[in-house]
Amino acid sequence: MDDYFVHESAYIDENVTIGKGTKIWYFSHIQSGARIGEGCNIGQNVNIANHVVVGNGCKIQNNVSIYEGVELEDFVFCGPSMVFTNDLTPRCMYPKNHSEYSRTLIKKGASIGANATIVCGHTVGENALIASGAVVTKDVKPYALMAGVPAKRIGWVCECGEVLREGLVCSGCGRRYKHKEESDELFPLKEEVEE
Repeated sequence: MDDYFVHESAYIDENVTIGKGTKIWYFSHIQSGARIGEGCNIGQNVNIANHVVVGNGCKIQNNVSIYEGVELEDFVFCGPSMVFTNDLTPRCMYPKNHSEYSRTLIKKGASIGANATIVCGHTVGENALIASGAVVTKDVKPYALMAGVPAKRIGWVCECGEVLREGLVCSGCGRRYKHKEESDELFPLKEEVEE
């Protein structure tokens, strides 16, 4: 435990991997088989279920449960009280084996706002931004700005998080993007970023 911090009120099961520099705060529970990367910040009252994978540099805010079947790549942000699911047809009388849970993948750099819901079985693309309270019911393209119930793409966001305006040049960092209409996808242009 010299390489990471666990608050005395948190509970860590056996067979858990926690990376260097990670902090786990009040009343959180990390279940058996979970793997948490380096430099993560896991807030109060967070539950990370069996066999969940959390990449490096992730920030998981208070009251988030990451259920089995969910994987977070590096630098994912999970806002307060956002929700993951792992079963489209849950029944108490007919519990499923963990191998039957739907897989959900949150790609590198994606952010999920407070009280948003990610319905299981979908992928949220790199650097996508899910607005607070949105309900994601389908795959999300990289750099997409998603809002509403069900969530729809209402724009695009830069890797740095700024909403892209007309011209697809970031007003914050200067990155430039190209939109391919035939696939409705956004791609970063390989240029130097203005400092």
